[in-house]
Amino acid sequence: MLQPARLDALIARRQAVEAELAGQPDRETYVKLSREYAELGPLVEKVQALRAAAAELADLDALVSDPATEPEMRALAASEKEGLEARHAALEQEVRLALIPKDAADERNVILEIRAGTGGDEAALFAGDLFRMYERYATLRRWKVEVISLSEGTMGGFKEVVAEIRGAGAFARLKFESGVHRVQRVPDTEGSGRIHTSTATVAVLPEAEDVDVEIADADLRIDTMRAGGAGGQHVNKTESAIRITHLPTGIAVAVQEERSQHRNRAKALALLRTKLYDMERAKRDSERAAERRGQVGSGDRSERIRTYNFPQGRVTDHRINLTLYKLAQVLEGEALGEIIDALITEHQAVLLAAEESEPG
Repeated sequence: MLQPARLDALIARRQAVEAELAGQPDRETYVKLSREYAELGPLVEKVQALRAAAAELADLDALVSDPATEPEMRALAASEKEGLEARHAALEQEVRLALIPKDAADERNVILEIRAGTGGDEAALFAGDLFRMYERYATLRRWKVEVISLSEGTMGGFKEVVAEIRGAGAFARLKFESGVHRVQRVPDTEGSGRIHTSTATVAVLPEAEDVDVEIADADLRIDTMRAGGAGGQHVNKTESAIRITHLPTGIAVAVQEERSQHRNRAKALALLRTKLYDMERAKRDSERAAERRGQVGSGDRSERIRTYNFPQGRVTDHRINLTLYKLAQVLEGEALGEIIDALITEHQAVLLAAEESEPG
């Protein structure tokens, strides 16, 4: 049930923010208040539309129940009421969803990490397929993808690839992709037609901002080394690759994609900051483990979340028992959105149920 007092408080807060903005606050306060005002705007509009629909329904009810109402007018009011009830129910659901507490990281850019798991060369090829799937999905949403580091497989694909995905709502859309992805297919090298099973692990991290994590220089060990792999003759001559180890946690990151040691260092520090931020988020989440148990996936990267079966042309997400016979379209990034939409809908349903079960 939507509590009228809670909705009144939202409307009052928006009016208070509007008044504060009119009072010409300092720049930092102005930016903060403007952001809050923009977030409250659509929600307050929905609340006002919901209340207007409720008032119309009350008027129609009065008309229908009034003995003095002419039969023709009563029939007209009853037919209008049916459509208005559906609209009222839809608005109520929209308001309930809008009131779900937001993940503060939802609008952030993403650091995507994909690592080949069991299956040798096949796993590396599959890791490559997954990276291309996310790359194409990002392109369809007009997000930008930039590779931070990669290690190629001997037969193609990647043993490991780390990339940044920049775009509005990137983390909100991709955060449920973390976990173990499994592929079942007949490798090109398999003469007997036997199906092999391979895996790759995906991690989706919200990109940290400078203010999120403070890193002391004394806590870092920075090593330079020669870049390896393809990239021209310069790789053997310059020590541009950077490896940074965060001594208190033991977390290490390495970047060698840029020719400039300075740029590699900046990218490595940003990646390290994101990993430390993610570690802090994971710690907070584990403290709310009981609350999260029923949610869509636990966020545990050892959890098997999805199977891509080539012989049957299907993709199955095990968390919500969703199967699509659109393997090619999913790997092209086109139908991946259908799976993501279903995961978000399920997640919202779980959060709504949790909200409504809370006392008060």
